[in-house]
Amino acid sequence: MEFRRLGNSGLRVSALGLGTNAFGRRADEATSIRILHQAIDSGVTFIDTANIYAGTESERIIGKALKGRRQDVILTTKAGLPTGSGPYDLGSSRQHLMREIEKSLKRLDTDYLDLYQIHTFDPHTPLEETLRTLDDLVQSGKVRYIGASNYQAWEMVKALGISERFGWTRYVSNQISYSLADRTPEQEMTAMCRDQGVGLIAYFPLAGGILTGKYGSTDEVPAGSRAATDPRFKDRLDPHRLALAKTVGDLASSLQVPPAAVALAWLLTRPEVSSAIAGATKPEQLEDNLKALDVELTEEMLKTLDQASQPFIYAPPFASYRLPDV
Repeated sequence: MEFRRLGNSGLRVSALGLGTNAFGRRADEATSIRILHQAIDSGVTFIDTANIYAGTESERIIGKALKGRRQDVILTTKAGLPTGSGPYDLGSSRQHLMREIEKSLKRLDTDYLDLYQIHTFDPHTPLEETLRTLDDLVQSGKVRYIGASNYQAWEMVKALGISERFGWTRYVSNQISYSLADRTPEQEMTAMCRDQGVGLIAYFPLAGGILTGKYGSTDEVPAGSRAATDPRFKDRLDPHRLALAKTVGDLASSLQVPPAAVALAWLLTRPEVSSAIAGATKPEQLEDNLKALDVELTEEMLKTLDQASQPFIYAPPFASYRLPDV
């Protein structure tokens, strides 16, 4: 396994991380635990979850699976997106974060988090309040590093400036959608990450499975796939992304590796990426993802992939989660 620094921090994370959005939802408890143990045994140390994944089941399952193995992983969770319909069930206010971290720690059966991430920018709470709260959590020992998710470049720079001004713990990372099918971070985010020493954590690195070749058309979707279980996902399953997936698949066939391995290998050539968070609902999918570490893309292959994915630099983002208006 390759390990990379998370931004300019001293924290090293596995280049391939494990996303657990499907734990307790598209993967039952037993399968989820098997996948998590398999990932750790294969060298994956970066485990990503959130307080809203599968309700709260993802965190609970991870807590159960990590008994006796907590020291083997870098564990991160998030807070900020809605957990319910009440007025205090969202955002990054001090009140919400202090409540949610206690719930997450209990479900994860741990007394600290390696990385605590704000799930999205909160326009209704002063950044000073959020960052001071996060600094207090670091000082208390409940959190070791802090990061953001779904922040835009200007939001991140503003947060870093506030932390520097007051001497508070600064964000070391930003977790955003980034893949061959979503290169919008290259407009501003990647340059910001290089300049400010922020690690980029890529979620949806396989475009929700589109880049694995599992979807042959917009009409026929495999049972149990994300497109079959999430009606909103079908909006992302368009002919342009399917054409890109075919290019990835053709290249993968020439290398005799799974398409997922090629898509992830391309992403790991980007210097700003500290870790690519790939999920799995079956052990076989995890095995396919891990093969990316052995794929060596030639300059000609990289050129082919860059050209095929060029339109997705300025296309709408594949995913970006923001708070609803209140």
